[in-house]
Amino acid sequence: MWTEKQRGIRVSQQELLCKNACGYYGNPAWQGFCSKCWRERARPPVAQRQETRPNNDGTPLTFSKFEEKKSTEKGRRINTMRRLFWGSPSPPKRQESSESHANVLKAFQSLEPGDFTGFLKILRSPSSQRLQSRCTAFLNTMEAYHHLPVQKQSDLVQDFYQSFAEYFSTFPEAQVTQIMGHVEKLIMTRLHKWVFCHDSCDDEQKDLVLQRRIRSLNWVTPQMLCVPFPGEPTSVTGDPFLPAITAIIEMDAKRAPQDKLACVSKCSQHVFEALSTSNSEPANADDFLSGLVYVVLKANPPRLHSNMQYVFRFGLPHSLMAGESGYYFTNLSCAVAFIEKLDGPALNLTPEEFDGYMLHQRAPSSQAKNKRLQIAGDTQHLLEELQGRQEKLDQGMDALNMQLQEWVQAVNFQLDEATAQFTLVQTEITAQAELSLVSSSSSNNDLQQGLRKEQSVQVLKDEHEGPKDTDC
Repeated sequence: MWTEKQRGIRVSQQELLCKNACGYYGNPAWQGFCSKCWRERARPPVAQRQETRPNNDGTPLTFSKFEEKKSTEKGRRINTMRRLFWGSPSPPKRQESSESHANVLKAFQSLEPGDFTGFLKILRSPSSQRLQSRCTAFLNTMEAYHHLPVQKQSDLVQDFYQSFAEYFSTFPEAQVTQIMGHVEKLIMTRLHKWVFCHDSCDDEQKDLVLQRRIRSLNWVTPQMLCVPFPGEPTSVTGDPFLPAITAIIEMDAKRAPQDKLACVSKCSQHVFEALSTSNSEPANADDFLSGLVYVVLKANPPRLHSNMQYVFRFGLPHSLMAGESGYYFTNLSCAVAFIEKLDGPALNLTPEEFDGYMLHQRAPSSQAKNKRLQIAGDTQHLLEELQGRQEKLDQGMDALNMQLQEWVQAVNFQLDEATAQFTLVQTEITAQAELSLVSSSSSNNDLQQGLRKEQSVQVLKDEHEGPKDTDC
């Protein structure tokens, strides 16, 4: 079904590469060049001194003197910046011993991939004091001169990357890339608040323009972009691209360029996963770019232009020129460029239809139909879920009622037993009390009778014996 329509987005692999045929990825923001070639083209050529001797008529070349003065002032400014960064008119040569240098290199060689905490520990060690001092001096200087134009700040950061990487020139390229990734994160996490969306550029205005442009295209459907989309909702949301939308929105919360690139890579991987679940055929480059355009239109990421320019200016060149992150970021740039120039033919629409959609005078029938189907499916799913929950609630209430009745019966039975036992014990206690009273009274009577008998016997004895003789 998707192959019958003409795809609105077509970008070949060759079109993604640099115009200079250097083998790296180009970018629409750099007019199709990679970051290295773009910087070489954008960097103004060195002013050639036009000093010549006076003509025969003795007329001085005032312009040549002006150029000489300008070059002198430029050299003075360069030396000033070098003194700020290095503490001397020119970059100092390595003054550390070969043994200390070897110990530092050995410590960095033992660093595990992705261990940023370990990198900070090594950098703060006494053996790496020189490297730490360079980073600290550079950060303090950049913060002090944060009013410089953002392009100048970008050049200073890129020059610092290059000079720092020269310290590890003997390392393999992969290991240098890993170390420089940690350096980038350390530097740019602290400089983010000074250089992101700088006052010297119009990034904020372009963010607003891009956001309004994306908001005006909220009517674009996956079918218009030829994006394979499931016929039935896969979940309550009904959008398999939701994880990709979430990932691209998270990019604005990151501070280091590599973390923003990680969000772009995560978003792109989710796009491929959504395409694989929505289409039986493997996703190709056209499907991926169409899906990425759909994700950007639905997400409308905050400050998208500023985030992309931040990565352009302050990210490591190799992360944008090659590799998976470079490929994904180049496709994101192509998607943004496509959205900015989106018109009717790109969506297989006539200019009249496109203008009608942009003016909200009409809505895609397929979009309305799909929306109704989606709402109906979501409602049915919610009703079934609520019905199941109601049944479970009724069953729970019945079970709880039975348990409550059994408990009441058990309590009443135990109460009756306790009452009967209490009555029996009380009866026994009363009987024992009466018995003890009776026995005590009878024993008292017997004792009194015994005493009386003894007294009677004693009287009889006395009468029988008669009066006793007494001595005179």
